[in-house]
Amino acid sequence: QMKKVLQIALLIAIVGLGYLLYKSIAKPIQYEDEQAKRNGKVIERLKDIRAAQVAYKSEFGKYTGSFDTLVNFVKTGHFNVEQRIGSADDSVAVAKGLLKRIKVQVRVLDSLFKGNTARVDSLPYIPYGGGAKFEMGAGEIMTASKVPVKVFQALAPDSIIFRSFVIDDEDFKQILINKTYGKKKADKYPGLKVGSLTEATNNAGNWE
Repeated sequence: QMKKVLQIALLIAIVGLGYLLYKSIAKPIQYEDEQAKRNGKVIERLKDIRAAQVAYKSEFGKYTGSFDTLVNFVKTGHFNVEQRIGSADDSVAVAKGLLKRIKVQVRVLDSLFKGNTARVDSLPYIPYGGGAKFEMGAGEIMTASKVPVKVFQALAPDSIIFRSFVIDDEDFKQILINKTYGKKKADKYPGLKVGSLTEATNNAGNWE
């Protein structure tokens, strides 16, 4: 009888250890898969914000910290693009100086967003964020050589990006906490961002 009890206890212990081993391997893999999916969508949105901001600055000489202003500009505004007349491969045209570059006005909505107004309306919102908006700001800083530079940034914290994923799972919550701690300890922003309000980054994203 005692032997049978020990066998059952051993079996339970083996199953328990197997489950713990499964969790230690499978949970991080699941999280990484979800992270790749969610980060991919957020990065796409940040790239759209950057493209809109660059177009805005080309017209107004500065960036905007307002999504209302940015969305309205994309929907109704125009910006200059350079168009080349003639081919650099045409040696005769080059010799005669017939190559020309002219600036033409194009609609921002058509040029950058292929007329997709829904995509423009979604600019302020963090994918998977349950309606939460990117934190966006704009300003001007001085470089080390005392040159003024216009800057902007848009931020999406991991706590928002992954909130709906980790909310009902303590293991995923802990993974997020660990990742956030690791980024902060390494002096990195715990999330995705494009641009900076404190340094000239040429509007780089922190995923690049």
